[in-house]
Amino acid sequence: MISKDSNFIFTPPATLSQARRVLVKPCAGYPVSYPVSTSPRILRIIIEGIRKVSDADILIADGNPTGESIYPNYRALEYDFRRVLMLDIRDSIFVEVGNPLTNFFAVESFWIPNVVLRSDFLISVTPFKICGRSPLLTIANLLGLLPVNKYCKGDSTGWGALYGLGIERVFADLYFTMPFDVGIIEASKQFFYDDDPLKGREEECGKVFWGDPYVVDKEASQASGFASEYLRLIDEGREQLDE
Repeated sequence: MISKDSNFIFTPPATLSQARRVLVKPCAGYPVSYPVSTSPRILRIIIEGIRKVSDADILIADGNPTGESIYPNYRALEYDFRRVLMLDIRDSIFVEVGNPLTNFFAVESFWIPNVVLRSDFLISVTPFKICGRSPLLTIANLLGLLPVNKYCKGDSTGWGALYGLGIERVFADLYFTMPFDVGIIEASKQFFYDDDPLKGREEECGKVFWGDPYVVDKEASQASGFASEYLRLIDEGREQLDE
């Protein structure tokens, strides 16, 4: 679905009403406000929508690419929500989960946090970001749930080992190994950047894309005029599973 940003109301699918635990994954890896990070405004809208249909526990979880605590980022971004548990993904127990694709693109298995595996409904919410000519949307946002200490490269921080495998291929594998129920792109603005994810230019967009993560990312990519390589690879993976 595509909504005007000022009119956006989150109406969860019926399956969420049966959930006991809902996990929301924002883009909060940097202590810089929207459109670099997910805004507290849209998180409040999502929380209100969940509360209308369910008394489930609501968790907000993300990880810092430096490997340090995410909580200073939450405070800087003014994430303060009633009856919501804020989590740092680095405090999780991680479980190795195999990629369901026989012919995987880059990664045979991922270390996934148990808080994700134990949640009944998963939502990825991210700004509308375009790195170079590549939209990085709700599926790319899942990278922040992976443990930095297992995927850093040498003395560097972040997920350097995964970037070395081809990050678009990693995103495609991640889509199949850690599937999310809903993707939401906060597209009041588009944020364009190159090497530095904290510096770029903004363009007004005035929309919110939401629904199935693959469909949402595809609609937003088409609207941007750019193509996400990971979406093409996901199409290949789907054909592989159908066979």
